Amino acid sequence: MQIIRARVLGMCMGVRRADELAREAAQEASRTGQRVYTYGPLIHNPQAVADLESLGVHVLDTQAIETGAGELPDLKDAVVVIRAHGASLAALSRLQELGAHIVDATCPRVIKSQRLARHYEKLGWQVVLVGDPRHGEIEGILGHTSNALVVDAPTTALQVAEKLKDTPCALFAQTTIRQEDYDALIEVFQTHVKTMTAESTICPATRERQRALIDLCGQVDALLIVGGKNSENTKRLYASAIDCGKPAWHIETAGELRAEMVKFERIGIAAGASTPDFIVDEIQEALLNMG
Repeated sequence: MQIIRARVLGMCMGVRRADELAREAAQEASRTGQRVYTYGPLIHNPQAVADLESLGVHVLDTQAIETGAGELPDLKDAVVVIRAHGASLAALSRLQELGAHIVDATCPRVIKSQRLARHYEKLGWQVVLVGDPRHGEIEGILGHTSNALVVDAPTTALQVAEKLKDTPCALFAQTTIRQEDYDALIEVFQTHVKTMTAESTICPATRERQRALIDLCGQVDALLIVGGKNSENTKRLYASAIDCGKPAWHIETAGELRAEMVKFERIGIAAGASTPDFIVDEIQEALLNMG
């Protein structure tokens, strides 16, 4: 059995930076006695979140901060790390009111989207976000605007575009979606809206992992896509793997490996942008032992 890794896989720059900042905060807190939290799960990977928990980095309920409902720990003088997805202006203001020290680990590409959205809104354009309305990044960008809209499929895009045909529209993609999904919705708006622009906001890391997966498909007999089941970019990698027509599985840990996965001569491994290196290494080692 031969195991071939995708030429690009695992944590992207933004996620790795957020993880490093959280670990640095935990190390400093062990010296000062400060409490450390992340604004929601730092990474869409349960194992990585659990690893941070073991270092004393706890997860805050984002809804409790946004809405004021629910219980929160005493955050006075505590350190709160903002995840790579970013946070709304209201959430940042609330954390400051509660006395927290904020470490902003928002991905620079997400910050760019937030600033552009505010810019177009000031110009009087309708900001339209393309992505999952429940995703932290989209929620954060919404919190930097006053009336942005979200579309997540051609059907909803058509409904919105028809209503906005005479309104200038600026489209922004969630950084982790597939380019072809974004292009399909851009086409809907181009067809129905007189004045529109589509900003290039998909992270190159997403495209690189998609392209690396396509290259990998031609070299292997089966594919393992490694990453959190709640990770959007990993789920989209898995969807692309299925489209390749090869047997494919989406797994989080080595504990999910099954005998049917190791009966192939050449097995490919790809991993989402929030997948830690140690998990990929563990899965490869377990595969070799099973093979």
